[in-house]
Amino acid sequence: MILFLLPARDYDPTESAVPWAALRGAGIPVRFATPEGRVALADERLVDQGFSILSPLLMTRSDALRDYDRMREDPDFQSPLAYSDVVDSEVSGVVVPGGHAPGMKSMLESTTAQDIFGRALLTGKPVAAVCHGVLLAARAKDPEAGRSVLYDRRTTAVTATLELSAWNLTRLRLGNYYRTYPQTVQAEVTAALRDPRQFVRGPLFPQRDTATNLNRGFTVHDRNYLSARWPGDCHRLAAEYRDLVLEYRSAAH
Repeated sequence: MILFLLPARDYDPTESAVPWAALRGAGIPVRFATPEGRVALADERLVDQGFSILSPLLMTRSDALRDYDRMREDPDFQSPLAYSDVVDSEVSGVVVPGGHAPGMKSMLESTTAQDIFGRALLTGKPVAAVCHGVLLAARAKDPEAGRSVLYDRRTTAVTATLELSAWNLTRLRLGNYYRTYPQTVQAEVTAALRDPRQFVRGPLFPQRDTATNLNRGFTVHDRNYLSARWPGDCHRLAAEYRDLVLEYRSAAH
């Protein structure tokens, strides 16, 4: 099974549901894990509350919301594992969505979740992380080397430009909604790498991809690890991760 690590709440609906839909469409089994094994819902502001006049820019797109509605109805979504109940031998890959609201910290700061991801990556299983989800990957430690499992990997994540632009657009009304931590995601992830040049920012002016125009999205692929920056990359991330899982499944047989 492919395991989706989710926080207690507040993850991004696009970054979870679009990859889920691609995997399920290919007949690949998916399970979910949350801190205590309770159903976890996405960030309500991204699902239905919106951003007033900024909603056309920041709100989740309708196709991703349809995938999210389908994902919520999945029996496996309604019966998640607790992080502590995850059995490594039953996991064939791991996906870590992002999100920036406070509930994300229940996953990002969980050493149990970090270890699940780290063990999957280090044993060669296909893994993917997007946006703030890359923080969990960067915080996962290689127990032998004592440093991040991303130390020798190329990666992307939500860039400082994207993170600070969203914050500046909304901070008068929403305060630090778009600042999960005082340090930007890009700064923390880059500090975990052997060489700062391993962090790949992608195009300065990102475009949103679609299911029929994957080239607008941006991903970084390093061996069994795939990363992306924001919801606008997730159709490409989903397609590439699905293909990566199928490739690894074929090689195993």
